[in-house]
This record gives sequence, structure tokens and C-alpha cells, in this order.
Amino acid sequence: MAQAGFDKHQLAGLDDRERGFSRPVEFEQAGEGYRAVLRYEAVRVATEVHPSQDDALTVLIQTLQAQGYRQLKTQRSFRNGVYLGSQELWVEYTDPPQAEPEPLGFFERLRQWFASRATR
Repeated sequence: MAQAGFDKHQLAGLDDRERGFSRPVEFEQAGEGYRAVLRYEAVRVATEVHPSQDDALTVLIQTLQAQGYRQLKTQRSFRNGVYLGSQELWVEYTDPPQAEPEPLGFFERLRQWFASRATR
């Protein structure tokens, strides 16, 4: 159960191995601020302390995206400790742009050409 006064979000998307997941994000109070915490399989991702729960959630999303997580979206399931069920809309986060692949050199293009000819 969420702690009184804290929010809880459901986070869904694709992990760094392109597998779908859905897990709760919880918040911990640390001094005057908040830390967002996600537990997924054997991984625990926690942000530094931020002034608001929303700021901590944003940093958590950015951290996960930097680790290769994609198509992330959240839905608030608790607000200030009060259960909301699925009343809130999902918030989708735009994936950061992917790095352009390195252009292939002459020998790599030649190797690919021979490989494609061999499979015909």
C-alpha cells in the first residue's frame, strides 16, 4: 500500500532487451525531497532526491531511457495516498532520438554484398 501523502504510478514500456513490462513506481521521502524508486527483476533504480514527486518521476524516466528503455508511459494509481484505480489517463513519454548508424565503409558494403549473393 502507498504511504500516506505519497503518489504511486504504474510504469509500462519496453525494457533494454525489448521485453514488455509493467511495474509500480514508488516514492520515498528523503529530507525535504523525494526519490522515485522502480524495482524490475533484479534491478532497483532510484533517483537522487528532488523537490517534488513529479520531478523525481521525470528523472527516473530519463534515467531509464538512457539505459535503453523505450515506449515508456505512466499512470497515477495513488494521489496523496488515496487509491485512484485506473481513473487517471496514461502519460506517454517521447523516446529520445536514436543515434544514426555509422555509414558503412567500402569493405563492409562489399562483405554485405557477397553475403547477400551467397544466400540467393
